[in-house]
Amino acid sequence: MVARDLISEVIPPLKTSDTGFHALSLMEVFRISHLPIVNNREFLGLISDTDIYDLNMADEPIGNHKLSLFSPYVREDQHIFDVITLVSKLKLTVVPVLDHQNNYLGLVTMNDLLRYFADFSGIANPGAILVLEMNQTDYSLSEIARIVEGNDARILGLFISQPPDSTRMELTIKINRTDASAIIQTFTRYNYNIKASFNEEGELDALYKSRYEEFMRYLDV
Repeated sequence: MVARDLISEVIPPLKTSDTGFHALSLMEVFRISHLPIVNNREFLGLISDTDIYDLNMADEPIGNHKLSLFSPYVREDQHIFDVITLVSKLKLTVVPVLDHQNNYLGLVTMNDLLRYFADFSGIANPGAILVLEMNQTDYSLSEIARIVEGNDARILGLFISQPPDSTRMELTIKINRTDASAIIQTFTRYNYNIKASFNEEGELDALYKSRYEEFMRYLDV
């Protein structure tokens, strides 16, 4: 998955002739805080709702003001993880996408990234979540997969979390069965520490949010 695969089909860029009111209206409609300014496919930079409010220019064309715009972007063929990294480091709600001739192609939104993260981690599929805690030296994906598959289940996604300056790690596993009792028993028999398990919808929603936030913090490192 690369950046061009997630370009939004509906959010237009701003032109220098657009007013601040128009920019704020688009931001409100699409629930974003940034928009690219583009003239004839040339990417001029990102403007934020804060920029518009601070300069008190809501009723005037954006181009009438001398703006100190920042210009983060990704190339169309960069991996989606590069987009996520940029969003996390710069606290962006959109990321402009350019081709190798520096032509503006479109943008990727935070919501698009959240949907990708959900698909990538298996969140959208029904099933239980197990959280295993172990020493980093004890981690063996092949053994963990064998235990899960030996109970007629499959791993749909996994996420590794490692606290700083620690030799311990957490492995969060999404499986394709809602009843994980037999799998938990097998892990216990193999001396794995089951830190938590989730199979109720509310519990899973809270866990997904927590793991996404951990993922974004990891990218900040």
